[in-house]
Amino acid sequence: MTSLMLYPLQVSVTDFQMDSSLSPRDMIISGLIAAVIIGVLVIINKTKKPSTGGKTGSSGGGGLFAGFTLYRLTKDIGFNHEQKKMLDYVFKTDGVTEPEKSLNTPFLMDRHFRKAYRTIEQTGGSDAETQRKLAILFSTRNLLENSTFGGITSTQQIRDDATFIFNNGKDKISTAVISTRGDNVAVETPKNVLGSQIKIPKGAKLSIMFFTKNNKGYSFETRVTGFTTMHGRHAMLLAHSNQIKFLSQRRHRRRHAVIACSLNLVYVEGSGKKARLIVDKRKFSANIADISIGGCSIKITTPVQVGARFKVEFNQNDNSVAALGQVLRTNKNGVNTIIHIKFLRVTQKSMNLINAFVYEYTNE
Repeated sequence: MTSLMLYPLQVSVTDFQMDSSLSPRDMIISGLIAAVIIGVLVIINKTKKPSTGGKTGSSGGGGLFAGFTLYRLTKDIGFNHEQKKMLDYVFKTDGVTEPEKSLNTPFLMDRHFRKAYRTIEQTGGSDAETQRKLAILFSTRNLLENSTFGGITSTQQIRDDATFIFNNGKDKISTAVISTRGDNVAVETPKNVLGSQIKIPKGAKLSIMFFTKNNKGYSFETRVTGFTTMHGRHAMLLAHSNQIKFLSQRRHRRRHAVIACSLNLVYVEGSGKKARLIVDKRKFSANIADISIGGCSIKITTPVQVGARFKVEFNQNDNSVAALGQVLRTNKNGVNTIIHIKFLRVTQKSMNLINAFVYEYTNE
């Protein structure tokens, strides 16, 4: 596949000025020729098809003007060359004509990337090449996820199933959003640990924090405007805000789950250059509670020490996923222990399978 190479025009503006000595007939003919050339370029731009060829599966073809728009919108995100080509391929695969709208809509972005994921799986060539393309696909999606695209600028854009978190004195309160439509944001009247309603006076100022489905965090300042009953629920009304601040977020998207897994203790034998990792044959059964490509939380009944290394293994869509991880911290949860593991080594294929699960790009 040949790539379309674009170079700056090495001409002066004066090169496009009409020669005053031309007759009206010559000027009309020159104008018609220019119109034909522009028309041909537009037709070529619209009829080019995306291709999965090349190193990243990116199209080297059409979408010339849309490509300029896409470059302008994403030039500050930090894509490398292959990620730029991959994003171009993703948009062309799903026939995107409004890149700015897609970049600002997480649902659309996931739809485009899901279609590209399935296309690459079906036409990617060798397994090694397919896994390489998928790795670029997910790295591109992750960079977009950590950018400010798809950001929320007003409380009227918040989903009705969101959860607001705020401080009331020394207590941290969580409350569910009932509705963001209308003149105010309606949330469930907050309750204490005993289930009694917390009386927050009208006019009180609150600093609200919330997270979207894709783990982006936001905060805003508001005040209590009143109380009411909505859909049979006691509701507290908050003033809308157009001053939403973007907070830092986790480096990788994380998904809650219940996945059966096995753990094998891994220890180091020897030292220096002769050191090697030994996987203990004994297996511990456990359940993954949430996972990202950076690590996971696991619920286990066996006591585990912080710093211990484990081989974590589980099945995903009839494929075995394995990773070497280290326990960062633990906490008790009844008879269970929750261990938080950071992945140290993950194969490219396992990483792609984890990402496909986290982004919900596969049928479970």
